[in-house]
Amino acid sequence: MDRVRLAGLYGVDVTYRPTADTEVPVPEDTIVAVLAALGVDASTHYAVKDAVAAYEQREGNRLLDPCTVLRAGHDTLDAVLARLPRGSGLTVASRTGEPLAAAPTAPGRYALRATTPDGRVSTGDLVVAPERLPGPPERTFGFMAQLYSTLSSRSWGMGDLADLADLAAWSGRTLGAGFVQINPLHAAVPGHPTDPSPYRPSSRRFPDPVYLRVEEVPEYAYLPTGAREQVAGLLAEAAVLRDGVLAKDALIDRDAVWALKARALEVLRAVPLSPGRRAAYADFLAEQGQALDDHATWSALAELHGPDWHAWPPGLRDPRSPQVARARSELLERVDFHAWLTWLTDGQLGAAQRSARDAGMPVGVVHDLAVGVHPAGSDAWSMQDVLAAGISVGAPPDAFNSRGQDWGLPPWRPDALAATGYAPYRDLVARMLRHAGGLRMDHVMGLFRLWWVPQGRPPTEGTYVRYDARAMLGLLALEAYEAGAVVIGEDLGTVEPGVREELADRGVLGTSVLWFERDYSGADPERRPLAPSAWREACLATATTHDLPSTAARLTGEHVGLRHRLGLLGRPLEEEQAEDAAEVAEWIALLGRLGLLPEGPVDEEEVVKAVHRFLARTPARMVGVWLPDTVGDRRPQNLPGTSTEYPNWRLPVAGADGRPVTLEELAASPRLHALAEELRGALATRPTRL
Repeated sequence: MDRVRLAGLYGVDVTYRPTADTEVPVPEDTIVAVLAALGVDASTHYAVKDAVAAYEQREGNRLLDPCTVLRAGHDTLDAVLARLPRGSGLTVASRTGEPLAAAPTAPGRYALRATTPDGRVSTGDLVVAPERLPGPPERTFGFMAQLYSTLSSRSWGMGDLADLADLAAWSGRTLGAGFVQINPLHAAVPGHPTDPSPYRPSSRRFPDPVYLRVEEVPEYAYLPTGAREQVAGLLAEAAVLRDGVLAKDALIDRDAVWALKARALEVLRAVPLSPGRRAAYADFLAEQGQALDDHATWSALAELHGPDWHAWPPGLRDPRSPQVARARSELLERVDFHAWLTWLTDGQLGAAQRSARDAGMPVGVVHDLAVGVHPAGSDAWSMQDVLAAGISVGAPPDAFNSRGQDWGLPPWRPDALAATGYAPYRDLVARMLRHAGGLRMDHVMGLFRLWWVPQGRPPTEGTYVRYDARAMLGLLALEAYEAGAVVIGEDLGTVEPGVREELADRGVLGTSVLWFERDYSGADPERRPLAPSAWREACLATATTHDLPSTAARLTGEHVGLRHRLGLLGRPLEEEQAEDAAEVAEWIALLGRLGLLPEGPVDEEEVVKAVHRFLARTPARMVGVWLPDTVGDRRPQNLPGTSTEYPNWRLPVAGADGRPVTLEELAASPRLHALAEELRGALATRPTRL
């Protein structure tokens, strides 16, 4: 029982529920391994007793937490005062030190100071989060796109930030779209080949320069003749690469794109910055501080020693070692080159959001925050003190996957985050919102708990570790409030009771996907499709996502055939096809009963329109249109359960015939325009319930 108590003190669950009516005990070895990753020895009875005593003594002596998070209109400082010895004093000041006459109620950051009668003094941060985040200022629709897949006739073989700015400007001005939601643009781990998944990045804090449009860099205009000829040759190679990708059945080759861009940027690097540009770069370096220095240093070291820092010489594995300090000095030019790339990318990210807002978008660009980072990458190297070593994030076994999942991502240590006042987390969120009108939180349930899998164990032998969700949500809410951004939580899959309600109460929008919206209340044993009026308002409503079949593939059943060809079906093909066809028929019947389909026979394009008419009829604050759906694309961008068997994250947007479609062709597509016109009209006539 002592070990159970110790686990509870550190937020480590000792049981879990794969289904609502089943409780499974967590293996003892898992509990010991997870506690060890939290710096706690639970290997013996005596070690457990010592660990419990040490925890209680530490907490008993604590006056203030490094960061206290309150919610405006709900929380007061009474709970903080109650922890202090009788007769203690508690004062609140602004971050610059000016005492405040009254308890703060306005959202913001403050300083706390506690003084006990025996003279002990403790200080800490105080964060007052807004009571609730406002949603978008109006009901709106927008496009959901994987940016790399959205090529224009000017990009270098994959979509880039100039394409994003153009997509936002065109769709906002011409179609009245309110946002563009894109995949994570986090820096990738270089490799041969590079892992193309945007959800397993090297760094979540900094963007990937592969998304740069070289010609948009201001210094491009001042290339001297010889250098201009060099870049012109690279542009010609890029055109060949782009034309190859736009050929049917070709794939996006991120490594080839970066090889060309890197050579061009090396040439551009020789063009001196103007005084104003140099001053702006100096300000950027000062603002980004140690975090950027670490990322640029890791990038320079990876060029020499390979992308996995675990295999570097021992002295370089610690970012604060004397060897790293010496290497940083010796590699100063390469370190500065990578910092410069980050600055250029940041500038083009800002230009894309300005383009969106100038086009009248009420939200603009919605960026995506992946749930974790690659264990070999930049963030894992520089933040070893707050990431759990020997642990991977995943998902427990459930009714859909009896083996569970291991995502290969090291999780935050909740104890280490709390000890730092959540500084790394706050910094990450602030960086993501720097040029965003919205932020999508991948696996938002991770703010509450994550499934930890000890290294060497299968996902079935993991356990949930809990986080201080009130603090995590409060800090997220304050950063979004100050940025004027909406927050969308990806809350699909296994969600603990109460989580969706808490998120909605905070103003965090959920994600509702058509095919999953059924009546699970128990009132309908057949779990029929949910009527539009029964959908939640606080959500982004969509027909599909990057991990699911396109709407055309769903309607035609082609996604079942694809999974059959890849050996991914758990039952005979005929059974899977019959069940899938019945599910689609249910939805089409509902669309017909609601009058969303025209009389008589209908084609696929008409059903896709009806699906989106249905989404517009829900009270959802935001309606997302999967960009490939606008031209009948059959292929998913990512097929879970595959790696080399399917070209995940490497497919350009294509039409129903499989031929890739450029951004210019999308902008001229009658099918896309007709769908957008339907949505714009439907949303204008469906007032919100607020």
